[in-house]
Amino acid sequence: MEIGHSGGGHGAATTRPVRSPDETPGTSGASRLRTTVLAYIALTKPRVIELLLVATVPVMLLADRGSVDIGLIAITLVGGWLGAASANTLNMVIDHDIDQKMKRTERRPLARHAVSRLNALIFGLVLGAGSFAVLWSFANLLSALLVMATIAFYVLVYTMVLKRRTWQNVVWGGAAGCMPTLVGWAAVTGSISWQPVVLFLIIFFWTPPHTWALAMRYKEDYRAAGVPMLPVIATEVQVARQMVFYTWATVLATLALIAATGWIYAVVAVGAGAWFLRAVHKLLATTRNGGEIAPLKVFLQSNEYLAIVFCGLAVDSVVHLPTVASLF
Repeated sequence: MEIGHSGGGHGAATTRPVRSPDETPGTSGASRLRTTVLAYIALTKPRVIELLLVATVPVMLLADRGSVDIGLIAITLVGGWLGAASANTLNMVIDHDIDQKMKRTERRPLARHAVSRLNALIFGLVLGAGSFAVLWSFANLLSALLVMATIAFYVLVYTMVLKRRTWQNVVWGGAAGCMPTLVGWAAVTGSISWQPVVLFLIIFFWTPPHTWALAMRYKEDYRAAGVPMLPVIATEVQVARQMVFYTWATVLATLALIAATGWIYAVVAVGAGAWFLRAVHKLLATTRNGGEIAPLKVFLQSNEYLAIVFCGLAVDSVVHLPTVASLF
């Protein structure tokens, strides 16, 4: 569950009155309904939820190495999606004011008044209740409680406390996006072990460089909204150094999991890690030399890196070759 970043905007914002879908002249009932449905879907931040798929499925396959329980995976994804959608919707309810000030987010449903805050709040709470009900009924209580803890942390700690007060907002707030690893493992085993904790740490360390790369591109947007992202309050060199530190921590965390996997994951983790490290070190070198940086490229590469590592884990778990630890 990631679970969502704000951004966008230059200078002081002016709130422009926006017609709701129902007020647009000449719009048919079917068209208004479609617009409203799309607005509610947008509240869930569908693209952000992609991380849920990347993180949850490989973890479940690792937890039940050599076996694929399609039914349990499907129900866990449904429950996890509902939970992530709930957290993202509630995040938008709280952030509706700054979303109006940022170009990257000014077209979000609440920012353009396509959905009322009250309706969005109710929608978010219903999604959260649905997530708990699905996971408790068809998986187990532990996975359901972990999703509820994720929603509470993302909304109450990250969005309401950290985001607007400290540059470490994405460092600690990013913990919410790591929770699918624990939820997926708990859904299979009913418990927590060291492997999902390592996977949690992989995403935890990955989140800052991933987010700061995007924030470097949109730092004026964050500045306009009063969100103290690191690129807003620090130099590009300082940001790049922090990104290098957290990228190394990410790669080392992926290597720590090798003992519980086979050679397929080991090769993927080492190769992908070297590839990602090269990109971040290149960014640091460019900032030091005063060259023109391409942070958005690093942001996109960070997405690809995480997907490669977790897909490698999924393949390794399904193939079920002897683990590296068993060879010694």
